[in-house]
Amino acid sequence: MIKVRLIKYEELKDILSLYEYLIPDDPKLKINTALKEHWNEILSNPSYFYLVIEEDDKLVCACNLTIIKNLTRSARPYGIIENVVTHPDYRNKGYGTAVLKKAIEIAQENNCYKVVLTTSRKDENTLKFYKNAGFDMGEKTAFIVRI
Repeated sequence: MIKVRLIKYEELKDILSLYEYLIPDDPKLKINTALKEHWNEILSNPSYFYLVIEEDDKLVCACNLTIIKNLTRSARPYGIIENVVTHPDYRNKGYGTAVLKKAIEIAQENNCYKVVLTTSRKDENTLKFYKNAGFDMGEKTAFIVRI
């Protein structure tokens, strides 16, 4: 049985290592006082959920969910899922599906009317994975400005 849980404060180094598989050319963050304070702010915010799966004493899969307060849809919030990543050695074992399912469950528990997931991946396997997890590619169109 796959166990999805919230990340722990002391796992900052582990999540940063896992993110190297998500964005290999992203600059590595130095774990210093400022980053630890930033991490503490993230974990202290009740609207942020960093979901992880641990296997073989290391984090092998993660995603984060943010709940956004809203003034439409009867003032129901919505969720945004980002940074979905699975260590290459642990792919195709259901871990990605499990973290997404848990994120959706948390969104439902928080009365969200929808959950949005964006990906920069264009390969058919990744898109099929998200479709199989229940996400509809054709419902909305996303536009992004990088700043």
